[in-house]
Amino acid sequence: MSAGHMNAGRGAGRLTTHVLDTTAGKPGAGITVVLDRLGDHGGRTRVAEARTNADGRCDAPLLAGADLTVGRYELTFAVGAYFRARIDQGGGVALTDPPFLDEVPIRFAISDAGQHYHVPLLISPYAYSTYRGS
Repeated sequence: MSAGHMNAGRGAGRLTTHVLDTTAGKPGAGITVVLDRLGDHGGRTRVAEARTNADGRCDAPLLAGADLTVGRYELTFAVGAYFRARIDQGGGVALTDPPFLDEVPIRFAISDAGQHYHVPLLISPYAYSTYRGS
């Protein structure tokens, strides 16, 4: 049996994220990040909530060890509030009202709980992208 298969239900893996503001060319600091586990029949369970630090990262993994299990998840990033705060602080770009992007959800799956899953978000007021990082 492969190590990945042995860790498929539980393991020592972790889930991390970070945000880069491509408009400013710097980390997205102070962004609220919510993690929900998605059920098989449309339900969801909140499993973590954090804010990004000055480096655009959460201070700790969103899930780690036995808390990281195989399944479907959704990360939601409050980017509208982040860009509004930048404007209020005298920086950033003008937003439409309501903003084009307010909350950015990213749905993904964990297939091996023994691995590190890193889900970064690159944002601007009008676009975003993501990928599975390391």
